[in-house]
Amino acid sequence: MASSSGTSSGSSFLQNSGSEEDLQQLMDQRKRKRMISNRESARRSRMRKQKHLDDLMGQVTSLRRENNQILTSMNVTTQHYLNVEAENSILRAQLSELSRRLESLNEIIAVLDANNNCNGLVMDYNEPCSFNFAQNDIMLDGFNLTNCWNYLSANHPIMSADVLQY
Repeated sequence: MASSSGTSSGSSFLQNSGSEEDLQQLMDQRKRKRMISNRESARRSRMRKQKHLDDLMGQVTSLRRENNQILTSMNVTTQHYLNVEAENSILRAQLSELSRRLESLNEIIAVLDANNNCNGLVMDYNEPCSFNFAQNDIMLDGFNLTNCWNYLSANHPIMSADVLQY
């Protein structure tokens, strides 16, 4: 019996050491699986981070391109605005000059109205007038203003020069 119990305890030891080895192998196998799984998870995480970084870099490039387009458009619009503003300034100066000339012409008309008896004709200012510079005569509805010219130029030398320009 002693020998059977000894054999039995010996085989139990071998079974225990076998099961401990199996247990150790099982634990090592699980540890390796976990390591492989962790490595794969870390690799996927790095890939996600890289993809996110690539997406952000693409977005930066796109936004920079859009920003450059907006700046170019803004520069073109600003230049157009400055051109329109310059043209507007010129038009305002022309308006001012034409207003002064119109005022001068209205003053001439007022002088003519005051001197209504020039050559004995009453002028109708609603009728069209013509200027015949070839003969150095100014005709207003067929009325020769040459005789009245000396009177006008003596009183309004600058304004009479304005009339001769047109």
